[in-house]
Amino acid sequence: MELTCSEFPLRRCNVCPLVTKPILTSINPHVMNLIQLRYIREIVRQGLSISHASEALYTSQSGVSRQIQLLEEELKLQIFQRSGKRLTGITEPGEIIVKLAERALHELENIKRVGAEYTQNDKGALTIATTHTQARYFLPPAVKQFMQQYPDVALTIHQGNPAQVAEQVESGEADIGIATETISADEKLLCLPCYRWNRCIVAQEGHPLLTDSPLTLQKIAHYPLITYDFAFTGGSLVNQTFHNAGLEPKVVLTAIDADVIKTYVNLGLGIGLLATMAYDPERDINLTMLDAGHLFPASTTYLGFRRDAFLRGYVFDFIQLLAPSLDRNAVLRALKPD
Repeated sequence: MELTCSEFPLRRCNVCPLVTKPILTSINPHVMNLIQLRYIREIVRQGLSISHASEALYTSQSGVSRQIQLLEEELKLQIFQRSGKRLTGITEPGEIIVKLAERALHELENIKRVGAEYTQNDKGALTIATTHTQARYFLPPAVKQFMQQYPDVALTIHQGNPAQVAEQVESGEADIGIATETISADEKLLCLPCYRWNRCIVAQEGHPLLTDSPLTLQKIAHYPLITYDFAFTGGSLVNQTFHNAGLEPKVVLTAIDADVIKTYVNLGLGIGLLATMAYDPERDINLTMLDAGHLFPASTTYLGFRRDAFLRGYVFDFIQLLAPSLDRNAVLRALKPD
């Protein structure tokens, strides 16, 4: 005798007629599934490259292509625009489907996090996206303390510019983003201020600027300048400050890394403009620092995460290690809609 339910057909067990067990059948290839949604998401993440997506997913290109084709057949529309076998864009309905797939997969991850929080609250993973300056000079004390407190949580740090940091958090590739200014403009993220900082000038010992006080924008603009790439650490704010003063700095080199800036200052290629926290008098023994905080508006480093994310308990603890005022209650209050 065979019984049925809403999901699986059932049949009587040969051993015990009172027990039923599911009849194992192949999954209907024309029924949408999570694998297809993951494939869509990864193709978009990989710039519409099926080969790169298949490598990231550890599967074959033909398998990815076939699943996307099956999904499009089921939906009776195209998700991706094509030129031959190559994907060239996303269709109008495809844009909607991609967003819904992202949302569905994100909620699935939230469900998994809830389960882990109540069964293994001291185990898991935490991925942080941040800029080099934050990773090199701001994060280390908190990271060290966190790893001592949660030895079974795998911690990963991704580096990029502020726009890339925001993108990684928004896509779910990172749990937390830490960057200056730009990240706070992303409406999908809740961004909370961590701390404020300003800038300094570094120069080789004996440089004439070191004895030409007071320090002014005009004097800085007189010398070759080495500073951050303007996509980083409030670079646009620096550029605007010079512009408002009617000045154009002689930028000869930009970098994403404060240590690179100091290296080229040491070579005599110019003076350096960088975050004050990036100057260490014990390590940078060949350089002298001049505070430039009176010349530029202070910048704010923000900590951001998705508004719809389920935060594990250890994530709240990490946030508080970075910014003691942001305890669990403060973060939860910020998450509540007005």
